Amino acid sequence: MMKRFYTSLSDAFDLQLVATSLIALLALLIGAKALAQPVMVKIDGSSTVFPITEAVAEEFQSSTKGKVKVTVGISGTGGGFKKFCRGETDVQNASRPIQASEMADCKKAGVGFIELPIAYDAIAVVVNPKATWLNEITADELKKMWEPAAQGKITKWNQVNPKWPDAPLKLYGAGTDSGTFDYFTEAIVGKAKSSRGDYTASEDDNTIVQGVSQDANALGYFGLAYYESNKKKLKALALIGGDKAPVKGKAISPSTETVENGTYFPLSRPAFIYVSQTALKRPEVKQFTEFYIKNARTLVPEVKLVALPAKVYDIALEHLNKGKSGTVFGGHSEVGLKIEDLMKREGKM
Repeated sequence: MMKRFYTSLSDAFDLQLVATSLIALLALLIGAKALAQPVMVKIDGSSTVFPITEAVAEEFQSSTKGKVKVTVGISGTGGGFKKFCRGETDVQNASRPIQASEMADCKKAGVGFIELPIAYDAIAVVVNPKATWLNEITADELKKMWEPAAQGKITKWNQVNPKWPDAPLKLYGAGTDSGTFDYFTEAIVGKAKSSRGDYTASEDDNTIVQGVSQDANALGYFGLAYYESNKKKLKALALIGGDKAPVKGKAISPSTETVENGTYFPLSRPAFIYVSQTALKRPEVKQFTEFYIKNARTLVPEVKLVALPAKVYDIALEHLNKGKSGTVFGGHSEVGLKIEDLMKREGKM
C-alpha cells in the first residue's frame, strides 16, 4: 500500500517537473521570438520625399541585416505632420518647411524636432504629349488657371490665353494635405492653400500621372522626380517666372541644372526630413538618421532629385549630433530660395 502511494507521488512529481519544464521552454521560445523581431523606425509624409527615404530605408535595412525595420508611408506633408506631432511617427518626410500651426501642435504634444534639409526639388508642370501647341507657360497663366476665382469660370484653354484651343481644361494636382499643394499655391497664386477646388486632387502622384497621360486636354503638377520617371507619357512645360525671376522673360525647363542654379523659378524648393527628439533617444532612430545624412548625397540623384552640396550634409550631421532643434523658416515657406541661401541660413542656426 505504502509502495503504491510513493509510486503515485513520484509520478506526480515527474508530471509537475515535465509541466514546469514545458512552461519554461515555452517562455524561452516566446522570449527568443520577441528578441528576434526587428526594432522599427516609423516614417510618413511627403510623396515627393518618399522615393529618397525609401531608397535610404532599403540600404539601411540591408546594412543592419534586417535587425531594424523601416516603414515609410505616404499621407502627404500635411497629413504626415499630423501624425508626427501626435508622436505616432519617428521621422517626417516634408516637401516644405513645417508651418506655424504644425509647430504649435508639436509643442502642445511635447514633440520636439530637428529639421534636416536633404535635397532640392522642383515642381514640374506637365501636359499630355498630344498638346503639341503648348511647350511653355507663364506663372501668370498658371495663376489664372489655379486661383480660387477660376473655379467654375475658367473651364477652357482659350479662356487663359486666346491663342490656345477652344477645348476643355482638365486640371490635376496635389491634394490639400500635400506640401506640393502648399508650395505650388504660395508660389503661383500668392497664398498657401489658395486654390480652385474643382480639379482632380490626389496625394498619390501616380494618379496625376495617369490622369494627364490619358487626356489630351489635361494639365497637372507634381514633383520633378515623378516626371523624370514618366517622360514617355508626359511633357514638362518650360516656365516663364515673372518679374522676380533670376532670368526674366525666358522660359526655363525643370532640370537638375536649372534647380541647382536657381533659374527654374519660382517652383524650385528644398526638401526635408524632421526627426523627433524623443525618438532620437532610441539607438535605431539615431543610427538610421545618421545613415540617411551620410548617404543622401549618393542616393538623392538616383531618384532624380538634386543633391545638396556636401557642406550642407556636414552641417546637418552637426545639427543632429548637437541636438539643434527648431526650424530656420519661422513657420512658413519661402518662394525661390536658392541652395546657397539655404546653406547660409543652415550655417547660422
